[in-house]
Amino acid sequence: MRASDSERERIAEILREAVAEGRLQMEEFEHRLDAAYKARTHGELEPLVRDLPAPGGAVAPVVAGQPRTGSMARWSDRIGKPATSGGGFALWGGFRRQGNWTVGRVFTAFAMWGGGNIDLREANFEAREVVIRCFTIMGGIQVTVPPDLDVDVRGIGIMGGFGERSRDAEIPAPDAPRVRVTGFALMGGVGVERKRSKAEKQRLRDAGKQRLRDAERPRLVKGDDGP
Repeated sequence: MRASDSERERIAEILREAVAEGRLQMEEFEHRLDAAYKARTHGELEPLVRDLPAPGGAVAPVVAGQPRTGSMARWSDRIGKPATSGGGFALWGGFRRQGNWTVGRVFTAFAMWGGGNIDLREANFEAREVVIRCFTIMGGIQVTVPPDLDVDVRGIGIMGGFGERSRDAEIPAPDAPRVRVTGFALMGGVGVERKRSKAEKQRLRDAGKQRLRDAERPRLVKGDDGP
C-alpha cells in the first residue's frame, strides 16, 4: 500500500528520536532518513524502524526530565491511566471534554437541544478498548480524533446523521487504543472527525523546515569553493 507524507514523517521522527538517544549512529541515521523520504510504500518504511522501540508511535523531542503528555507521548504511555470523566450531559447548553484528560473505559454522552464536544487528540485512555456512547435529540455531538487512532463508528441516525469524516484518516498506529463510537441521533447529529492537533501540525511544519535545511546543506557546502 502507498505511504502518505504523514506516515513518512512519523517514521522520520522515530529515527530522529533514536539518534538522539544514541540508538543509531549518525551515518546510519542519515541513510535511513534518506530512505524514509524516498519510500513509496509501507513495505519500504517498516524495515527502517523494525529494530527501534514503539514503531508508529513517534513523538517530537521534549526537554529532558519532563514527562511526555497528550499527543507528545507514545500511545503506550497514554493507556491505563485512571479515568477523569465517564460522561457528558447537555440540556439547553453544552459540554466539552478536551485537552489532557482521561476518557473512561465507557463514556456516555447525551445532548438534547444542546451540543457536546469530545476531543481525544490530547487525551489519555483508561483501557486499550474504549466505548463512547453518544445519544442526541435535536442536538449535536462532535467527536474529534487524531488521524492514526483506531476508530470504529457504528450508530444510527433517525431524521438526523451519525457518521465519520475520514478525509485525514491514516492506517491506525500498531499500539493505538481502539475506540468504538455507538449510539443514535434523533433529529440531530453525531459526527466523528479525524484532525491533527495544533501541536502536531506545528511539529510537522518544523520537521518539514528541518528537512528543507538538511536538503540544502549538502548543496551549499558543495558549491562553496571559497574566495
